[in-house]
Amino acid sequence: MAADPTTQTLAELGVDSPEKVAELFGELRRDFDHQANVHSSLGDQEQWRLFVLAWTGRKSGVLTRITENWLRPAGKDIKPVVGQSLNGLKAQVEAMLTGLGALVRDTGESADARDQIDLSLPGVERPIGTRHLIRQTFEDLERIFLSIGFSVVEGPEIETPYYNFEALNIPEHHPARDNMDTFYIEGARGGHLLRTHTSPMQIRTMEKQPPPVRIVVPGKVYRRDNPDSTHGYMFHQIEGLAVDTDITFCDFKGTVEYFVREFLGPKAKTRLRPSYFPFTEPSAEVDATCHVCGGSGCRVCKFSGWIELFGAGMVNPAVYGFVNYDPKKLSGFAFGMGVDRLAMMKYGISELPLLYQNDARFLRQFP
Repeated sequence: MAADPTTQTLAELGVDSPEKVAELFGELRRDFDHQANVHSSLGDQEQWRLFVLAWTGRKSGVLTRITENWLRPAGKDIKPVVGQSLNGLKAQVEAMLTGLGALVRDTGESADARDQIDLSLPGVERPIGTRHLIRQTFEDLERIFLSIGFSVVEGPEIETPYYNFEALNIPEHHPARDNMDTFYIEGARGGHLLRTHTSPMQIRTMEKQPPPVRIVVPGKVYRRDNPDSTHGYMFHQIEGLAVDTDITFCDFKGTVEYFVREFLGPKAKTRLRPSYFPFTEPSAEVDATCHVCGGSGCRVCKFSGWIELFGAGMVNPAVYGFVNYDPKKLSGFAFGMGVDRLAMMKYGISELPLLYQNDARFLRQFP
């Protein structure tokens, strides 16, 4: 065929009957057979690749042009014939390209053997990374609380004293605001600091959102602790807050027990010990039966059978005053737990620095 008819429509070619369609496709079949035989006899793999692309290319191949220029604009009387003829041509093209393509590869193998990839050689095994143990623990905690209606929010790691302390009912004279505990940013306006807990997002959320509120706040926190086996100047926390019109201490206790069973297993038990936190009243320390001895007593739990998990309690009504909530109508509970400590307890890790040393031998234990 001297000119390429696939660049024109059937109407432009004057093809308006099934007989003319069959004749046109017959010429295309003969043209393809001739080109295929010529290119396969050359044994040139690059030329063969270009030939295959010219007929089967998705954007501008012959088969694509037939679909666009012949099949789609064809009239109703000849469209079925065009479709059947196109399917027959595709089958012929695919069969011949498969058969002759193998012949071309065999012919060119000796000349291009040095350029070929030997697929029989073993591949290079590259290790696939996994989620860090801290990230896995975060996801476990978030999954548990998401299942009971909490949502996840995040906030800035650089905070103001108002959100980090004052709005949480921690006045200026409180020991937690001593420079030995907090990293203050020198020269910052308003005495900005690195947050010592993720609780500021509880205040920020209540300022923006009317009750009910049910959130957990994961993230990094910073305190001026001397690094040792169980402490560091940076660690991870997840705080929780639930505020509504009818939340009681029983709701708080039930939520805590559900979390402990989901995280440590169905046999784990909890107990609450009286404590003090400025932003909760009453406050409690939440303990769980030792995950090692099951509560019978061992060195891990100092033979008490219990391990301290986190602090919690009912939200102090004074906190509601900072966010314009009505303490006479609303109640709620809050909790805050160290993710690093929970990960160490659940997975039997004895040294906190192991979580941050990037030792592959350690990390491979937790795929």
